[in-house]
Amino acid sequence: MTEKMTHIERCAASLAGEEVDRLTVYPVACGVSRKLLNGGKGIKYNEWANDPKLFAQAFIEGQKHFDFDLAIGLMDLSVMAGDLGAHIRMDDQNTPFVDKPAINSIEDYEKLEVPDIRKGRCAIVLEGTKLFADKLKTEVVTAGFLEGPLLALSQSAGAERMFIDMYTNPSAVHRALKTMTAFDEVLVEEMGKTGVASLAWDYLWGNYSCLGDKEYEEFEAKYARGLNKLTADCGMAVCIHNCGDLPHLDTQILDYKPAVYSMAYYPLIPDSPSAGKVIEEGYADNCLLSGQIDPQLFIRGSAEKITRVTSDLIKEVRTALCKRGLKSKYCISSGCEIPPDINTKLENITAVVETTKKEGWVKC
Repeated sequence: MTEKMTHIERCAASLAGEEVDRLTVYPVACGVSRKLLNGGKGIKYNEWANDPKLFAQAFIEGQKHFDFDLAIGLMDLSVMAGDLGAHIRMDDQNTPFVDKPAINSIEDYEKLEVPDIRKGRCAIVLEGTKLFADKLKTEVVTAGFLEGPLLALSQSAGAERMFIDMYTNPSAVHRALKTMTAFDEVLVEEMGKTGVASLAWDYLWGNYSCLGDKEYEEFEAKYARGLNKLTADCGMAVCIHNCGDLPHLDTQILDYKPAVYSMAYYPLIPDSPSAGKVIEEGYADNCLLSGQIDPQLFIRGSAEKITRVTSDLIKEVRTALCKRGLKSKYCISSGCEIPPDINTKLENITAVVETTKKEGWVKC
């Protein structure tokens, strides 16, 4: 199929609900793209996550290799926690994670201070984001990536401790969330200087499996609204990623009003919203939806299987869009980051992109 639109033209039309030559496509390939570096031999994750030039070059090489419609600069979800003093375990080939929290007592919530973002991995993310944005911003829609305050706090304290303390010592948690929000505010302002067109927020805990509406409003939404406004004020479109099984769609789409909403689907969990359901319920009227291919298929599935899954998703999306009278408003993607594991199959990423190019038309 001959492409009739550039990547940026396609994304702009999709966001506006206008006719497109095909659906946009972006399997969330971040850390896995480091496998394209070093002449295709790849580099270790801990090398990639500690060098802004390598961080940026992986996204640049990923765009060249896979021909995505977007580029989103996710490193991992332990960046802020590490800069706040948590110990981060960094394996050669897997995502870094917190193995010693920064918060180990109620008093520790109150000791949190916004760190110097010129140091640590936040500095690496900011510099690396600017490098890949400078290179790719005329080719694709670029996005920075930040953890929301509640997610960053759960990484710093451990989710179990944080959720218990939310009920037993809410005032301490709120003091920490104010610090996290101030930390995020500094990062947003610096992201606005990198040249990215948009900023993707991970508001993971907006999930009915974890928090009800009242709790989510108290512990995240009231902080997130200010950050979303600041994002727009700094010249970036607001994007939200939530790979929870039962996301707070009314709050995170209808209230927050993001340009893009990225989500997952868990078919074995009752009421987990599928792509077709979310479109038909009207959420795609408000933003560009994105998802929902199972990330594990990029490791465990064959190219033939992931091609079938992508084809089936396209058909589901097309049917739902047509029922809703929409011409676009969907991006074929993975429900969460493609595992940066050494065993992830790059040919499966290519299969998703090529299938979307061939079959992703929307004609009702």
